[in-house]
Amino acid sequence: MVSSSVSAPPLPGTRLWTKNFGLFFTARIVSMLGDTMMPVALAVAVLSLGYGVSGIGYALGAWMGSFALFIVFGGVIADRFHPLPQMIGADAVRCAAQGSFAVYLWLGHPSLWFVIGGSVLGGIATAMFQPGTASLVPQVSTDPTQANGVLRVSQGMATMAGPALAGVLVAATSTAWVFVIDAATFAISGLCLLALRLPRLAPDRSQSMLTNLREGWQEFRSRSWLWAVILIWWVLGVFVWGPLTPLGAASIIAEHGKAAFGYAEGAFGAGCVLGGLVALRVRPVRPLLGGGVAMFLFPMMPLAAALVPALPLLMLGYAISGVGWAFWGVQWSTTMQTQIPEDRLNRVTAYEVGGSILAIPLGQALSGPASGLFGIRPLLLAGAAISLGCALALLLVRPVRGLVRRDRGVSPSAGENGGS
Repeated sequence: MVSSSVSAPPLPGTRLWTKNFGLFFTARIVSMLGDTMMPVALAVAVLSLGYGVSGIGYALGAWMGSFALFIVFGGVIADRFHPLPQMIGADAVRCAAQGSFAVYLWLGHPSLWFVIGGSVLGGIATAMFQPGTASLVPQVSTDPTQANGVLRVSQGMATMAGPALAGVLVAATSTAWVFVIDAATFAISGLCLLALRLPRLAPDRSQSMLTNLREGWQEFRSRSWLWAVILIWWVLGVFVWGPLTPLGAASIIAEHGKAAFGYAEGAFGAGCVLGGLVALRVRPVRPLLGGGVAMFLFPMMPLAAALVPALPLLMLGYAISGVGWAFWGVQWSTTMQTQIPEDRLNRVTAYEVGGSILAIPLGQALSGPASGLFGIRPLLLAGAAISLGCALALLLVRPVRGLVRRDRGVSPSAGENGGS
């Protein structure tokens, strides 16, 4: 990582902690805390309700599937109007959905179809929320790399605290309390976003939504570095990210109990904190090359979930994985925000997120039947090997490894959009 990188100081004259950035930061981190609690709570709830690994896969797959299918439309709507009202509305829907599920858990025994339906609603709302998170970063900060690094570190802290807190709560109380807290985080996020004061934009609505979709697709497909990464992420999504939570939860809970899965996910968050801190100091000249090198650490998570060593070693494996994942994430987010024109960023981000996420629900849905055929441990070991191959692919694809960092405000030259 270091050999292909140089340290770059923050841009002169920048001030990160403005009121707008503080509000946006609070909204993102509080919401992330609730989000990271939800998979642990959902996995434990579905297992407790008797729906097994397949039930976890179906519930998580329903969320991911609806998210991936609707996010492109979320990006187009955000570009045609403004992402902020859309994000506030999405927070309101997610608050209501999580609160309703908590009430049902207290009052009765939710059917699997109810759980899946709530997951679909949450996925659609998140699809309306997510595209705006990329385009708001340049609006609330003057240095996207610094802002993304701070956000990544803080999100890592939330990822560390959220699952650990969820593990303690489900062991000491009930999963319903986790969903109550999750609902509250969406309420706080919406209020913070409502308080933002951003410059008035005049989006171009002279073209139809279909034309906007086509333009977003053209912007997406014209950048070979972008769609090459998405193809690699398809493999990672189907064979690693998709099955990892259902299989990892079943493997770890069976060996170490309910709280241990939360602790392992929390250790991943701790690693994300460290990876984000490194990304604040080290800015590779070729960001996707540096991020690809860091991704060689990621296979430690499926490997640890497969071997299920003593709890400290399990948490260490998850933490090492988080370092690589967070460093890659900062490089990728900053690359997207600085390489793509601001007026089309929401649409391109929607295609990027939708393309990379769409494979995950397929992997989640297949995790239950596949574990019955091949076993949980062999699938997790295969996931470790495949994620190693994906990291190698990031280094072998020339448009990915050759992309040069661009600071905000520098326009792309004619030949840089495509890359070959």
